[in-house]
Amino acid sequence: MFSQENYIEVLTFAAHAHGEQKTPKGLLYLAHITCVAMEVINACEKSKLDEEKANIAISCALLHDVIEDANITYDELYVKFGETIANGVEALTKDKTLVSKQEQMKDSIERLLTQPYEVQMVKLADRITNLGIPPKHWDNEKISKYQKEASFILSCLGNSNIYLAKRLKEKIEDYKKYIKE
Repeated sequence: MFSQENYIEVLTFAAHAHGEQKTPKGLLYLAHITCVAMEVINACEKSKLDEEKANIAISCALLHDVIEDANITYDELYVKFGETIANGVEALTKDKTLVSKQEQMKDSIERLLTQPYEVQMVKLADRITNLGIPPKHWDNEKISKYQKEASFILSCLGNSNIYLAKRLKEKIEDYKKYIKE
């Protein structure tokens, strides 16, 4: 289904890149990327993705934040993992030169739509992973915006993987419990 050796190589690279970085909940960032990869692995299995596509999806899942958060460059990814992975991770990376988060999301989605489905599905898995208990400092408006953003992601990328689309839809519905009416 996928190469364990590839998984170990990519995970090791991502772990070194993220180092001691933490999630907003105080966990090592490695916990986040492995949860995203777990969602992708499960979707690859359920969707019976071939080994090449599964390796692309899983690699991009493990590396999805290294350009954005870990000061790894596109060129470094290109040399280490090839053009497909580098392009996929770049498409998953927010363009911080754009002023608003809304513009950044729209731009990222537009770039993801030019990528193969196995890259697009990483964005679904990332949002599934992020739709847990919201950070304590988020107000109701922020929680509601985050849920709407998840719905936007689903509407744009849901065709990339039926299983992940269903999972994300369920997580969006469940997330409503955090919005106070």
